[in-house]
Amino acid sequence: MKKSPLVQVKDSFGSKEKLVDALVSLPEGVLDRSGDKDAWKQQLLSAANSKLLKLHSVGSTIAKQFGSKEKLVDALLKLQRRGKDQDFRDKLVTLPVGKLYDRYVSVERATKRAQAAKK
Repeated sequence: MKKSPLVQVKDSFGSKEKLVDALVSLPEGVLDRSGDKDAWKQQLLSAANSKLLKLHSVGSTIAKQFGSKEKLVDALLKLQRRGKDQDFRDKLVTLPVGKLYDRYVSVERATKRAQAAKK
């Protein structure tokens, strides 16, 4: 049976505050931060545990694999072979990190399936 988000937070981080601190400590270019760090921290403290867990999972994956949102956008453009399309890049930069990462994973999976079908 899958654990509830509250149990997952307590097992992994100890408390919601520590999870929010982990989110705030992610590199600057990974998550979309608006304005003051303290205001953003208060906003995160009022969010649902499941949303915070998803945000931490995606944020830490992007930080490890790409380093920043900009590099994720570049990798997505390269994967779609649209590296020179500046208008499309500008549109992708406005998307939330979660949507960008989901799009990257789905395009990567489709590319791998297409390459396997060729062989």
